[in-house]
Formats: sequence, C-alpha cells, structure tokens
Amino acid sequence: MLTLLDQLDKGTLWRSPGGIHPPEVKFLSNSTPICQLPFAQEYLVPVPQVGENCTLAVKVGDKVLKGAPLTQGTSIWHLPVHAPTSGTVVAIEPRASNHASALPVNTCVIAADGEDRWCELTPGSIELSNHEMIAKIHGAGIAGMGGAAFPSHIKLNPVSEIELVIINGVECEPYISADDRLMREYSQDILAGIGIIHRLLAPKRIVIAIEDNKPEAIKAMQQAVSQSTLPAGSTRVTAIPTKYPSGGEKQLIQIITGREVPSGAIPAKLGIVVHNVGTAFAIHQAVTQGKPLIERVVTVTGQNVGKPGNYWLPIGTPVEHVLKHTEFNAEADQKVIVGGPMMGHALPTIQVPILKGTNCILVPSSQEIGTTPEEKACIRCGECANACPALLLPQQLFWHAKAEEYDKAASYNLKDCIECGCCSYVCPSDIPLVEYYRIAKSALKQAADEKHQAERAKLRFEARIQRLEEEKLAREAKAKEAAARRQATMTSTDKNAVAEAMARIAAKKAAAAETTADNAPVEVVAADASSTEAPKGKAAVAAAIARAKAKKAAAAAQGADDAESSQKAVSSEQTASSEQSEPTEQTESLSQKDKVAAAIARAKAKKAALKAGSDANGDTDVATDNTDKPATETTANAEVDDKKAKVAAAVARAKAKKAAAQQAESSEVTEVQSKLAADAKPESESSSVPSAPLSLEDEKKAKVAAAVARAKAKKAASQQAESSDVAEVQPELVADAKPESDVESGSELGAQSGDESSSVAEPSAPLSPEDEKKAKVAAAVARAKAKKAAAQQADSNDVAEVQPELIADAKPELTNEPDSESGSQSGDESSSVTEPSAPLSPEDEKKAKVAAAVARAKAKKAAREANAISDANE
Repeated sequence: MLTLLDQLDKGTLWRSPGGIHPPEVKFLSNSTPICQLPFAQEYLVPVPQVGENCTLAVKVGDKVLKGAPLTQGTSIWHLPVHAPTSGTVVAIEPRASNHASALPVNTCVIAADGEDRWCELTPGSIELSNHEMIAKIHGAGIAGMGGAAFPSHIKLNPVSEIELVIINGVECEPYISADDRLMREYSQDILAGIGIIHRLLAPKRIVIAIEDNKPEAIKAMQQAVSQSTLPAGSTRVTAIPTKYPSGGEKQLIQIITGREVPSGAIPAKLGIVVHNVGTAFAIHQAVTQGKPLIERVVTVTGQNVGKPGNYWLPIGTPVEHVLKHTEFNAEADQKVIVGGPMMGHALPTIQVPILKGTNCILVPSSQEIGTTPEEKACIRCGECANACPALLLPQQLFWHAKAEEYDKAASYNLKDCIECGCCSYVCPSDIPLVEYYRIAKSALKQAADEKHQAERAKLRFEARIQRLEEEKLAREAKAKEAAARRQATMTSTDKNAVAEAMARIAAKKAAAAETTADNAPVEVVAADASSTEAPKGKAAVAAAIARAKAKKAAAAAQGADDAESSQKAVSSEQTASSEQSEPTEQTESLSQKDKVAAAIARAKAKKAALKAGSDANGDTDVATDNTDKPATETTANAEVDDKKAKVAAAVARAKAKKAAAQQAESSEVTEVQSKLAADAKPESESSSVPSAPLSLEDEKKAKVAAAVARAKAKKAASQQAESSDVAEVQPELVADAKPESDVESGSELGAQSGDESSSVAEPSAPLSPEDEKKAKVAAAVARAKAKKAAAQQADSNDVAEVQPELIADAKPELTNEPDSESGSQSGDESSSVTEPSAPLSPEDEKKAKVAAAVARAKAKKAAREANAISDANE
C-alpha cells in the first residue's frame, strides 16, 4: 500500500464533494502584464487592519516615509501597518471601512508628497536564524494574501511537526487573475519565498497546486522549481481540475491528500500548512530585501472598466482613485464589488481603501450581473445541499438563521461554512443564503466577544480581591513583626509603665460606667427602696409636681361647684314645669335621669374636693418620703390622668345634651296636653251630669276607650322600667370608677361648664386595663340605650298607626256581639278593637286626638334619644 508521500509523488488526486462550474471570465484581465497606477493624492490606511488593537506611532502633522511603521504593539497577534508612500499625516479620524456595512474605522490619512521616498530598509539573507526570519516577517506585517488575511508569522511557527506544505495557486474565483499573472511574471521570487518557508517549517513535501485552466502559470512555476535550490524531489507542481471552490483551504487539502480537516480544527493538526503564492512573494521581499507589505497585485475587471487588468496598488489607495485611472464607465445602479462575484461584497461607497486581503475590484455591467431577484419561498429541492463543498445542510441553517435561532444554527456547524456562495448560486428560489449565514456568524461572534469580555472582567475582579487580601495580610504581618520587635526591646521598667497605664485606663472606664448608671432613671422594684439616697434634684422635682397637683385640684373643685349648681338649677326648672303641666309617666322618668346625672356630678365634686385637700396637705410628705420615685413616673401618671379627664368630660357633655333634649320634649308634650284639655273642658263639664244607663252602642265605645287606656298604661310602664334600668347602670359605673380617675372629676366638670362644644382629643397613649374595662362598659350601656330607643320608636309608630284605624273602622256590625267582644278584650286588646260598631262621638274623637299627639311626642323623643346616644358613642 502506497503512503501519502508516495501518492503525492505520483500526482494522485482525490475528488472533493459539491462544487459548481460558473463562467470564469478571466480573459478580461489575464492577457496584460501587471501595471502601475499614478500616485493618489491621499492614502487611507485603517489602523489596525489585522490582529488585535495597537497604538499609533505617529500623530497629525508628522512627516512619514514609505515603509515607515504607523502602529506598534506587543501582542503576537498584532500586525503593524506601514506608510504606503512618503508624505504628511493630515488626519487621524474615523472613515468608511472596506466592508459591506461601511462602518467607520479609525483611519490614518496621509497626503502624498509625490516623492515616494523609502525609509531605511534592512536587507536580510538566507543565513538568518529562524527566529530572526519570523521576526522580520512579523515586522513586515505580512498576512495571508488569498483573502483570509491570517497572520503569516503564526503559520510559520506552529507547535506541531509539519509534513506537507501546499502553495495555493488555484485562484478558482471567476474574473480574478492576480495570482495567475504573479506566477507568470514573478515565479523566481515566489520560489525564493517557498525556500524560506521550507527553511522555517522543514516539511517533507511541498506541493504547488494550480488549476488546469492556467497553463502558462503551470509552465512558469515548473521552470522555477527546476532552477531552485530546494532539495530534489521535495517540491512539485500539481495541476488540479477546474472546479469552484477548489481554492478553499480545506477543499484543496482534501483534493491533494484525501484527508478531511475535522470540524473546528486547523490543518496544522494534520501536519499540513497552506500558503498563497502572493504570501510567498511577500515573505521573500520581507526577508531578503527588508520591504514591508505596503502593496499588492489587484485585479480590476468588468465590462464597465475601460482598462481591465492587474495593477500594483499601495495599501490604502482609495477605490475611487483606481476606478478613475482605469476608465470606469458607471451605469445607473452600478455595483462595485470587492472580491469575486461569488465571495465578494458590494461597496456602499467607493471612498474606501485597498486592504491587504483585497485581490479584485469587479465593476460588472447589467448584462454580466443583473439586478438582485426577489427572494421567493424555499421549495425544499435540496440543490443547496448537493452543491455544498463542506457537506453542510444549508436549508436547516437558513431556517434557523432567518428565525434568529443562532444557537441552533451553530449546532449545525455554521462555523464550517466557507461562504463560497455555491448554495445561493444553485438556489431556484433566489434566496441569498450566504447573507443569512454571514449575519448569523456576526451575531455569534458578537455574543462570544461579550462573553469573553465578561470573563476577563471577572478575572480582573478576582485578581483585585486577591491582591487586596494579600496586601491586608501583609500589613497585619508587618504590624505583628513591629509589635514583636518593640516587645523584645522593652525593659522591665517599660513593661511596668505600660501595665500601670493599662490599669489607669481600666479604672477610668469603670468610673465612667458607674456615673452613667447613677444618672440613668431607675424603676422601683422593691419595697425597701429607702435604703438608697436620692439626689436633691429629685426632691425638688417631686415638690414641684405636688404643687401643680394642688393647683389643679383647686381648679377642679371650683368647676365641680359650678357644675353642681347648674345641675340643680336644671333639675329645679324641670320639677317646676312638671308640676304645672301635669307630666306623664315618660316625663317623670326623664326627671329621674336628670337627678341621677346630678347625683353623679355631686359625687365627683366631693371626691375631687377630698383629693385636693389630701394633695395639699401631703405636699411635704410627697417631697420627702417619695423621693425615690423618679420624676418621669409622676409625669406619666399626670398624662394618663389628663387623658381620663378628657374622656370623662366628653361623656358628661353627651349626658347634658340628652337631658336638655328630654326637657324640651316634655315641655312640648305638656303644651299639647294642656291645649287638648282646654278644648275638651266644655264637653267634660256637660258630660259630668248624671245620665241614664248606657246603651249597647255607648257601652261598646266605653270598652274601646278602656282598651286604648290599657295599651297606654303598658307602654308607660315599659318606658319607666327602661329609665330605671338606666338609672341602675349609671350608679354602678360611678361606683366602679377608681380614685385615680375621680381625682380629675373637677377638671371634667370644669371643662363641661366652660365649653361643652369643644371636641374630645383622643389619648395619644394606650389605655390601662382599668380604663379599657370602663370604656367597654360604657359602650355596652350605649348599645343598650340605642336598642331601647329603636324599640320605643317602633312601638310609638305602631300605636300612632293603629289608633286612627280603630277610630275610623268603628261600625254598627258589632252591636249584636257585646259579650264576645268584651271577653276578647280581656284576653287580647288588639283583637277587641278590630271592628267598632258605630261612629265615635265628639268626646271619643277628642280622646283619640290626644292619644295621637302623645304618640307623636314619644316618637320625637325616641329619635332624639337615639341621636344623643350615637353622639356619646362617637
């Protein structure tokens, strides 16, 4: 079985999957030699072009020479940028980039002076060491000239052993002929560069691969190989079949060796390195002549160019300048494409520079490349999968990229797509598949960059935390060492002095703690508190509080006397009015309530007077015996007493309002009754004369009147019972009141007599259990009164409605049933008056009016009582 090297020597080739055969159209540019264009007035040099960020080595206004470095950096991934000609740096600003997006990039603008003077160059030789050669290649800024622009010095310094080097001269892209003309004209220089690559990598074989549609280039390279100093049999020129994209790195390796580069891997893992023929030429110039990469061969082609061909263009030459000097004839909606028709991109503006990876400027006519067709729906034909040289699934990649499901697209090996454009070329629906893939790749790259930046920020943060911790530990260790040194150098006298100082500090702290404890208020927790002596200041405070209490008690006693006299006056007026107007049972119950209220007021006044006397007599005792009691405790009791006094004053005002309302109602009832009695006098006088025995009709009327009178008596008895209940409850409340609350009764009555309309301020502190109990009892009494008032109002309304109906419904049908009617009267009064037998006489009508007036007065009184109770509750 033949080895790989044997198969390479025999020229064995393998077939690559996929691929297409588009029209080549290379004849437009490959028939003329490489030419030079006039110098441009300005050169636009983007910084950086390849690799990581760098720093500028020039500033605005500096004079630069041709080949002078414009940037500098320390990273291995940094490639320097050099001045394409001599001139002056006139600006360093963002300019449009040579990209489909035309995003602005930082650009160094050089105004050419026309002299084109070189900087000092350092030529080398083949005698340099490998490290020196790689340093020269790195310093020259050489990148892959095939379009990828990967740093060449990294490829020339691999970590693994390289067995095979492939020099890529395939140039499969239609229209492009830059490498073809370069191999024809500079074959010896290319072989010299291949010799340097052989020196650095020491491969076993070198294969120069060229498509079979370039016979002149194949012949020129074979002659150069035969004349080179490379080891015999190590280098050969291999012609491969013309098929797009045979020039791709992985596709070319598969054609030459039959091996497939794994997904995500690089060819160096297989022991293979691929370089472009243009890169080999640039390596030769950099090592042997010391020239940096400042110019390259670019194909300018298309039917709208008057002078198509290949030109040496300095890096940074504006595309506008190139088209101007190649007789560009623009059409409407003219496209200018950088790169070939398959992998290139249209420029939004021609004010962009030539870069190290720019190999073609295509200016096609409308007959060559028509307008972009409208995208149609995918018909799932599968042609894209058959044409894919990377054996991917373009249809699945399209669905996920269109839905912005970039993670799923990546799972289908999106990164292995070489963007060759075969899928878009064969798609019958005119779907720009490659554009979707480029967008998806950009999104994934941006996400990866953000993740990388976040990881770097995390590492910096962790490093900072670790550094701070180490510095802290170092400071602590340094302090301990200093303390140990001081301890070691101290004498016995110094140690005693330190101990004495520490003792003094401890004593001061203890004294300060004791002083703070003495000044703080202490609660009385034991009965034998007399063993501790209170400071003189507390006695003075207690004496002042006692004097304030005495003044308050005197004012309360005076207010109680005034309240008692006012209550007596009110009760005397009520008694006089009741005697003159012959009040009913309800009026007597109201005067009884007034008497109860007056009695309560007198009791409170007496207690206040007694308390005032005891406080006045005990001022000295309070100042001497109770000196242990803190001033704060007395002040708190005073605040609680004030709150109790305000609540009691509010209750007293409510009672006074209720008594006044009852008195007004009783006077109204008395006036109505007197008027009715005066109207009924003549009839009563005339009826006082003895008459004959009553007839059946008169007897029936008498029974009806008797039933009405019994109903009134029952209602009056129930009302009297209710008033007696209230009178019983109130003495209980008075009896339950403790001396602490009774002391302030004088202030309550004083507040009542002074200003009854003032509102009661709610206590700002929570009530004691005793006060809370009193409040609950008062609330219960108020609810009972409200219920009774509602019942009285309902009864009075019923009576007022029943009585007129009884009077109006008296009919003659009941004359034949007197016995049964009288019996039903004794059993049930309401049923005895349901059917009167005859119309009422004037005397009975008068009685009915009196009863109706009484009922209305009762209803009014009940409503007022309910209102008074609700006010008291509020």
